[in-house]
Amino acid sequence: MRSRGTRGAVVAVFCAVAVLLLGACGTQVAGQGGTIAPPTATGPIPWTTAQPAAVTGARLGDDHRTLLLDTQVPSGKHPCVRDLKAVLTDPMTDLARVQITFSSPSGDTRSGCNGESTATVRLELPEPLGGRDVIVDDYVRFTVDGAKPPALRLCGELGCHPPATGCTAASYDQALMAVDAPEHTYRDSERCDGKWLVLDFSWRTGPACDDTTDPACSSRLGDRWFFRAEKSGWKPIAEGAARGCQNVQRKEPAFPSSMCDALAPLSPSLHPSYPPPSASPTPTPAS
Repeated sequence: MRSRGTRGAVVAVFCAVAVLLLGACGTQVAGQGGTIAPPTATGPIPWTTAQPAAVTGARLGDDHRTLLLDTQVPSGKHPCVRDLKAVLTDPMTDLARVQITFSSPSGDTRSGCNGESTATVRLELPEPLGGRDVIVDDYVRFTVDGAKPPALRLCGELGCHPPATGCTAASYDQALMAVDAPEHTYRDSERCDGKWLVLDFSWRTGPACDDTTDPACSSRLGDRWFFRAEKSGWKPIAEGAARGCQNVQRKEPAFPSSMCDALAPLSPSLHPSYPPPSASPTPTPAS
């Protein structure tokens, strides 16, 4: 028979092992059948280098050398940004190329930096900006051309000088962007009078291959849109693959019939909204 001291030692060892197991694997909750996850990691929250989520505005100081840039940066209950700075990445030529960086703990969820706020960063240029454009972080562009000083004008997706609305290839490209046409879209036909536009376009759907006789290599989808000219460019007003004017004149009665009366319907294979043709019933063999 084991002595009381031996049994006590065994119990003590068992309890010690149980404590180690619970510490490593979590604790079981009675009646819930689950395990409480171990506590999250502790220790200092790291600060890492980042770039602004957006650069929303730019303006010049009275000396025409001080550039002020408005940025969107992380925010929260505690400090979320430090060392916000802007630097020239190249010597000024016909452009001023700028990079904005800052340090933030926002990459760690414990930081609480899950909001966003506006912060302005200042950059002293080596000489007056003059007529140069400013490019920030390689993708945001500002120009003095057409701007209202001291502000610079933010350029859009079509650049700082988008093409005027008209019956031109560049103008049709703007119309395709306005309707989020798929990448690698090509225009099939246009009807344009400077104020109104009908645009048919299509895009490949098959694999990339050179055999144009293989339907799998030449299959495509397409669409037809109707536009009205506005100061900002072509504005889409209706879409549809049907014959004639019914799609557009239902939404815009002023659309000229001369531009849509003769429109043929798009082929079902070219328009994704066409329902697939119903299958013909299979004849039942005579008994």
